[in-house]
Amino acid sequence: MSDTTLDITAWTCPAPLRDHPRVVMGHGGGGALSAELVQHLFAPAFGGEALAQLGDSAAVSLGGVRLAFSTDSYVVRPLFFPGGTIGDLAVNGTVNDLAMSGARAAYLSCGFILEEGVEMSAVARVAEAMGAAARAAGVEVVTGDTKVVEVGHGDGVYINTAGIGIIPDGVDLRPQRVVPGDVVIVSGEIGLHGVAIMSVREGLEFGVDIESDCAALGGLVQSMLAVTPDLHVLRDPTRGGLAASLNEIAAASGTGVVINESRVPVPPAVANACSILGLDPLYVANEGKLVAFVPREHADAVLDAMRAHPLGRHATVIGEAVDAHPGMVVSRTALGGTRVVDLPLGEQLPRIC
Repeated sequence: MSDTTLDITAWTCPAPLRDHPRVVMGHGGGGALSAELVQHLFAPAFGGEALAQLGDSAAVSLGGVRLAFSTDSYVVRPLFFPGGTIGDLAVNGTVNDLAMSGARAAYLSCGFILEEGVEMSAVARVAEAMGAAARAAGVEVVTGDTKVVEVGHGDGVYINTAGIGIIPDGVDLRPQRVVPGDVVIVSGEIGLHGVAIMSVREGLEFGVDIESDCAALGGLVQSMLAVTPDLHVLRDPTRGGLAASLNEIAAASGTGVVINESRVPVPPAVANACSILGLDPLYVANEGKLVAFVPREHADAVLDAMRAHPLGRHATVIGEAVDAHPGMVVSRTALGGTRVVDLPLGEQLPRIC
């Protein structure tokens, strides 16, 4: 789109899109800028009820079968980081988006955009990581595409993956189902992926090794659904971190959310790194965690099932949905006060997925 064909003065949202006639990095950060871009530019252009749900994946019906369908692109820098690679990330990220709809991932597509001059050994390493991650997740890569751009017009390797999976009968995961009294559970320690990327990118040392939590969450979700299909919503807090996911759910459900900050599982290494860098762990990206809103009567059983799974052994109840302050997330601090946890404008750490 060019400035001559796009009349931003006619948009209904006064900010921040009108303040940014050109794309900025924050538009890809998973925060308020991303939300405005999707809601006021892409969604009106494309239309459709399934897209309007704006979930991690779209729930659609085809031939009487309920399918989850998702796509994502990966531009992480560097390509290789503690705990994973862009290849693992591409597979696990799309598998997790499908899992957040309750679906068992079945098939993936894979598109590579390669920069002229990138070492073939690096491409092979990425592809091998993707294959291993797909086998571990029980999903098959069945189609793909490759493009090459001139040197200086990429960053080595970019990847796009799309995936489909089947949603079991009786499963209906969406934020509109959240009601006051729902218990908020996070599956484990947050902030590991974003801090791992930053440590490598900037050559920082924090006294201990910090690895990404990159992992496929399909098995954990199936363990939770085996307790009850009546989970209300799941999200994997990637870009924008836990804060962005909670705000999106609060806004879509029309409920308030209260979390107890002291209960949020932040590992000491992440807390120390965020303190040094001036970051808030609630806004740092994760790639192997989920947050669940669960009816109170099922919360204890779901929590036990999560803790019995390797990817949920540190699962913790961190808060609840409430009638008060609809659409807003509030945190009770360790000092006994409260603070509003806003949707981030952009992203504290760009290019992390």
